[in-house]
Amino acid sequence: MGSKEFEKLCLEIVRDYANEHFDKTDSVHITEDDVFIVWSCKTLQNNKALVSTTVSDGMYYEITHNGDKNETYVDAYKKWENFAIKLSLKILTVGQPHCTVLLKVSVKYILRFNDMGI
Repeated sequence: MGSKEFEKLCLEIVRDYANEHFDKTDSVHITEDDVFIVWSCKTLQNNKALVSTTVSDGMYYEITHNGDKNETYVDAYKKWENFAIKLSLKILTVGQPHCTVLLKVSVKYILRFNDMGI
């Protein structure tokens, strides 16, 4: 399946799924124009996409097409929370003077290289 064909299929799948699962009392109905691809990738015969809608219900969808089996799998997720964790970065120099390697390591997880024999 080509990328364009897969992306169109994703829009249709999410539109149909969302319309079937909205609370009937909300009277919400979306079209393909309300669905968008956040990220998409094709590797060999397989496709994967992250998809969302313009509805502020916290839902997002992961759709995977297995080209070997010609099957498409859908995972529907609800976002519970979004928060940031600030990590400061430190540049460490490891190795002999003639062979220096610079490592970018989060300060939260810095290892004591001397203890590792480096």
